[in-house]
Amino acid sequence: MKIKTKPAVFTGDKVTSDMLMLGLQALIVGAAVALLSALVVAGGLAGVVSAQRFGSFREGGYAARYAPPSMPSAAFIFCRLAYRSVRAEPSGIGWQTDYPYAEINLMTRLSELTRTPIGRDDNKEPTHFVVRPTDDQLFNCPFLMASDAGTVGFRDDEAARLREYLLKGGFLWVDDFWGTAAWAHWSDQIGRVLPPSEFPIEDVPPDDPMLRSVYEITHIPQITNFQFWRRSGGRITSERGADSEVVHFRVIRDSHRRVMVVMTHNTDVADSWEREGEDPGFFQQYSPPGYALGVDVLIHALTH
Repeated sequence: MKIKTKPAVFTGDKVTSDMLMLGLQALIVGAAVALLSALVVAGGLAGVVSAQRFGSFREGGYAARYAPPSMPSAAFIFCRLAYRSVRAEPSGIGWQTDYPYAEINLMTRLSELTRTPIGRDDNKEPTHFVVRPTDDQLFNCPFLMASDAGTVGFRDDEAARLREYLLKGGFLWVDDFWGTAAWAHWSDQIGRVLPPSEFPIEDVPPDDPMLRSVYEITHIPQITNFQFWRRSGGRITSERGADSEVVHFRVIRDSHRRVMVVMTHNTDVADSWEREGEDPGFFQQYSPPGYALGVDVLIHALTH
C-alpha cells in the first residue's frame, strides 16, 4: 500500500492512522462494530456509520441532484461538476462516472476518520449536489469534483465562469482519465480556463504538504475501475497498457501558491470509494490507499 502512518492530527483525539486504517479494513467482513470499537478504544469517536453498500448497482442510473440556491448548512458538502462530453473514453459515462456513491462514501469516511462535520439530509445521508459550470450555485461549493475528465468540453462562457470560481478560492479535483489522448484533451480544456502561461500544470513532489494532511502518502496508487479489476483478476493496474503505466498527480496553483486544481491521471481514485462494498478483494487492494488520498486532499482543500 506504501502509505506511512503518523498521528491523525484532525481527529481531535489520540487516534492513530494505523487504527483508522485497520478499522476500515475490518469492514470487508461486514464488521462495522469492529470499526466503532477500534475508534472508541483509541479515543472515542461516536456515531460511526458504515458507508458500505453491499451488492452491485447500475452506475449512471441516478438522477442529478442539482444544488439549491443556498446550501442547507455550513457543514462540508460535496459538489460534482456536470459538464458536456465532447469525446468518448472506454468505460466512461461522462460526468456521471462514479456518481453518486463516490461522494456518499467519501463524505461518510471523512466524517469517521476526522472531526470534519458533513452535511446530512433528513434521512441522515451525506448531502451532495451537482452543479453546472454556469450555475450561480457553483460559488457555494467549497469543493468540486469531475470524473472521466478526458471527455470534458468547456464553452467560452463555461471556461470563464470556472476561472472566476477557481480564482475566488474554489477547488477542483479531476480524476479517472487514462492515456496520452485523454491527457492532451484535458490539458487543452483546462488551459482555456487557466492559461498555462500564467497558471502552469505542476507535478506534485512526494514531500508536498497536501500528501501529509492526515496520512503520510509516499506513492499515489494506480486504481482501476471495478469492472477492469474483475476482468484482470486484480493483477493489472494500467487500463491502457503501456500508454497509462505511470500515475500522474498534478496541480495548478494561483499566484499565492494555493492549489486550485488537482489532477489524478492514469488512476481511478473515486472507484476505490464508490465500489468499496462490492468485493472484499477490491476493498483490500484499493480502498485504504484511496481513502487516505481522498481525506488528505479534502482536508488540504478545506484548510488552505
